[in-house]
Amino acid sequence: MNNSALLEYCMAKPGAHQSDQNQWQASQIKVGDVMFAMVCEVQGRPALAIKSSPELAESLREQHPEIVPCEHLNKAHWNAVFLDGNLPNSQFYHLIDSSYRLVLEGLPDQVRQELRI
Repeated sequence: MNNSALLEYCMAKPGAHQSDQNQWQASQIKVGDVMFAMVCEVQGRPALAIKSSPELAESLREQHPEIVPCEHLNKAHWNAVFLDGNLPNSQFYHLIDSSYRLVLEGLPDQVRQELRI
């Protein structure tokens, strides 16, 4: 998996837009001004930060050595997934989809209506 493929997949989500986080040298992908993914470097390695429930975040860390708590975000909800690990591409897509749905569900109804989602 690479940064370009991840950004392309994230940006294909309805209402998604990208912004740069210069302090972390990262690309944030948001829906309704709430981030659902971030392409960044963690420990000098390319990574994708994704949001999940605290239970799922912990479970993923226990199952996959290439998934660690995200150093710049709330570690209870955010994991960093190393792009150079052994995780199959399908798992990246599933994690992105889950993060997007979680953030979307938390948006106010008015915002979802404005986005027509």
